Amino acid sequence: MRRIIVTGGAGFIGANLVRQLERDDPDARIVVIDDLRTGVFSNLTGDDDEGLAPFRGTFIARPLHQVDLRELAAEFEPDVIFHEAAITDTTVTDQAAMMRDNVEPFETLIDVARDTGARLVWASSAATYGTEANGATAARRPFVLADAGRPANVYGFSKWVMENLHRRARADHPDLHIVGLRYFNVYGPGEAHKKHMASMIHQLARQMLAGKRPRIFHDGTQARDHVHVGDVVGATIAAAQDNAASGIYNVGYGIPTTFNEIVDALNQALGTDLEPDYFENPYAFYQDYTCADLSETTAKLHWTPRHDPETGIEAYARRLKRRHHAGKRHLEGAIAS
Repeated sequence: MRRIIVTGGAGFIGANLVRQLERDDPDARIVVIDDLRTGVFSNLTGDDDEGLAPFRGTFIARPLHQVDLRELAAEFEPDVIFHEAAITDTTVTDQAAMMRDNVEPFETLIDVARDTGARLVWASSAATYGTEANGATAARRPFVLADAGRPANVYGFSKWVMENLHRRARADHPDLHIVGLRYFNVYGPGEAHKKHMASMIHQLARQMLAGKRPRIFHDGTQARDHVHVGDVVGATIAAAQDNAASGIYNVGYGIPTTFNEIVDALNQALGTDLEPDYFENPYAFYQDYTCADLSETTAKLHWTPRHDPETGIEAYARRLKRRHHAGKRHLEGAIAS
């Protein structure tokens, strides 16, 4: 993977992916396409706890439908295309815009991958399972791949339609290397710009660092499969390897964590003792439970997650705490000067 295109490369997952690709191969040539509607340039330039070399790639700041992807691919000759760009806000009500922005560029990218031989790895979503998942919500069992297909919002529907295009392309072109990844509930560094769409972990930690009680839906027993962004990046890179089998796979940790358990872990990490402030859930399409079955993912992508939820959440919360206190010191210094 020496020549790489990353769409949505200034977003949460996309920027973490770009950083890891540059760490893995400093000589890799990377083209990032991101219109910066939700991504931010600082995701590619900001510091991190391990140190970060300056971004060395090319940046195209335009929506995908304004980029001649065929011409770009013909000139650049990518080995791999990582497609992370999308409208991801599940509260968006403009259904036509969601479908247009998410589905139409993907059709072009499939054609580009077919014509150039590039491997295509793209972001699907656990939203394709919806609120029922063939009874999985009631049973509270891991979601197997066949459970999907009943999305509860237009975001999930857009990803399901993309999966249909994926399956059709594979049927028509069996040699095409194309992998779709149903990301579950991703958390970790680089998500602050997402604001109300940031992970529950990030939002609750920010509330608690401000001295506020963490607000969660009544009665806090909702459970999600929270997966660290480092693991998501690892799965995404694994999906582009020669030994990865084309297909659609779950990417989670495989163990759900309740909102009450998240609050407990955050109190432990932040040194606080704040009780939840419960309120009624206003969203009819909200997934009360998600959990990824990883059997196919492990077998065919040769990947397993490394960050268990408890230690991952606590480590992330401590990082947020350090950043919070550093920001306060910086502000106090600025006021004093």
